[in-house]
Amino acid sequence: MAQTLATPVLPSLSLICNTIPAKPTFNSLSFPTSSTPPKIGGLSVRCARVGGVEIPNSKRVEFSLQYIHGIGRTTAKQILCDLGMENVFTKDLSEEELTTLREEVSKYMIEGDLRRSTALAIRRLKEIQCYRGVRHIQGLPCRGQRTKNNCRTLKGKKITIAGKKKAPR
Repeated sequence: MAQTLATPVLPSLSLICNTIPAKPTFNSLSFPTSSTPPKIGGLSVRCARVGGVEIPNSKRVEFSLQYIHGIGRTTAKQILCDLGMENVFTKDLSEEELTTLREEVSKYMIEGDLRRSTALAIRRLKEIQCYRGVRHIQGLPCRGQRTKNNCRTLKGKKITIAGKKKAPR
C-alpha cells in the first residue's frame, strides 16, 4: 500500500531517501532542491527564530517578541531599550541584530523553563495543602474572586440540577 501511495512522487522520494532511483514516470511530482529560501514577489521568505519560537515577520519587533511565552509588552519594550534598537518590522532586521536580540532574550526565563517552574510552584502548593493549593485541586479560583456567577473557565460548563422546581402557591 505504501508503494501505491508513493508512486506519484517516486523520483523526489529517491532524492530524500538516498535509495536507488526507480523508473521516472510522467505523472511524477518533483520538488525543487535548491538550498535558498523560496522567493515570492522578489522577497525571500524566512522566519525569525528567537527563543525557540518563530516570531512573525509582518509585525514590529515589540509585538513579535510577545509571541514568546514569558515576554509581555513591558519586557519587550525593555529588551528594545537595552539593545538600543528601533521598533522596526521583524523582516527588516539584519542577521547581526537578530543574534543580539537572541542573546538578550536568552537572559530571561521563557518558554519551557517558565512553564516548568510554574508547574512546580503549583505542585508544591498542592502538596502542602494550603488554601491556594486546595483551590487548585478543586479547580476553583484561588485569588479571592467570587464564584456565584463567574469563573466559568475554571468550573467548567454550567450543569443544571434536575428536579429543582418552583414552590406551588
